[in-house]
Amino acid sequence: MKSQLKSFFLALFTILFALLLIQYPDQALSASIRGLDMWWEIVFPSLLPFFIISELMIGFGVVTFIGVLFEPIMRPLFNVPGAGSFVWAMGMASGYPSGAKITARLRQEKQLSRTEAERLVSFTNASNPLFIFGAVAVGFFNDPALGILLASSHYIGNTLVGLSMRFYKKKDKNMRRKEKTSFSLKRAFHELHLTRIQQERPFGKLFGDAVLSSIQTLLMIGGFIIIFSVMNKLMFVTGITAVAATGFEYVLHIFHLPASLSIPIFSGLMEITMGSQMLSQSGADMLYAAIGVSFILGFNGLSVQAQVASILAETDVSFVPYFIGRLMHGLFASILCIFLYEPLYLSQTNGDVDALPVLSESGHSWIIYVLEKMEQFGPLLTIATLFIGCNLLLKRINSKNSNR
Repeated sequence: MKSQLKSFFLALFTILFALLLIQYPDQALSASIRGLDMWWEIVFPSLLPFFIISELMIGFGVVTFIGVLFEPIMRPLFNVPGAGSFVWAMGMASGYPSGAKITARLRQEKQLSRTEAERLVSFTNASNPLFIFGAVAVGFFNDPALGILLASSHYIGNTLVGLSMRFYKKKDKNMRRKEKTSFSLKRAFHELHLTRIQQERPFGKLFGDAVLSSIQTLLMIGGFIIIFSVMNKLMFVTGITAVAATGFEYVLHIFHLPASLSIPIFSGLMEITMGSQMLSQSGADMLYAAIGVSFILGFNGLSVQAQVASILAETDVSFVPYFIGRLMHGLFASILCIFLYEPLYLSQTNGDVDALPVLSESGHSWIIYVLEKMEQFGPLLTIATLFIGCNLLLKRINSKNSNR
């Protein structure tokens, strides 16, 4: 009966979604184009190098090398292997869903147990600094000083999630054997060498696999970005967002937050970029807007969560710890934003939220420069990479056919 109800509601959802696409074609098209622009200008060119290099580093044993070196740090703090330091760093540098992608690969390589992978994925999916400083602080709020507050709350909150999730399944009997916790550069290099010589694929094959795997993942990410952008827009024009936001007003009232944040926060729970932009235009005090942005950045948005769920579905890693971690991250980041607001934001604006930041805007000009260049050359890189990927795939198909 439960399975039949699930089938009914899934079918009903797809039918209603299709009807809304027919009813509001203009809004759906504009939202789809907006999602596509975001994907091929920013997401694809920014994530592709990280995905490819992470695949190569795993294949050549560099991650194993890092894992041995950082085992004495990662194991006591987060109760995960030292290789988790690589995932954590790459996740923060490149942004979501890189942490989930690399965690899934390490699980497939048997470098993580299921429990360790579930702990790791719960705190290694973070927003990258370029998005926080460039898109949100400078692009939406036109306030570089706000980026310091948001980034500090975001990354410290993420660390607190990792420290909390170390107790997840602490007595799991299926845990991997813990590595030696002493620092040894010699042992780390030895493990790197063993991993490399066990790699049967030549460099050309390994590099080609890395490119194709990265393109496949990014195509999936692009699909989620576009479909959630359209879904968010359709919910807004049909009034579903306004109805759902009414319930959020009571929650916001409990935390003494203005009701004007209800619709932006609800939109942000669906898709981060739109929610952050709406919060910057809400007219609320900067502290309240910053709290809202901190929460939705930590929560990741259902669009990113759907991407992570799709990546984890290829492994035995459960999605539930990741979702719990997102709720915790949103809560921690919001609380930290309140405590850090005065020392990290007001002190930079001379105590006047309407004043220009004391921080030199030229110090953040590189962020604007990078965003402008990505918008200019990002689509060219995306098209060129897709062309290369198609050629690699055709060559492999022809090679298989000729060997038959």
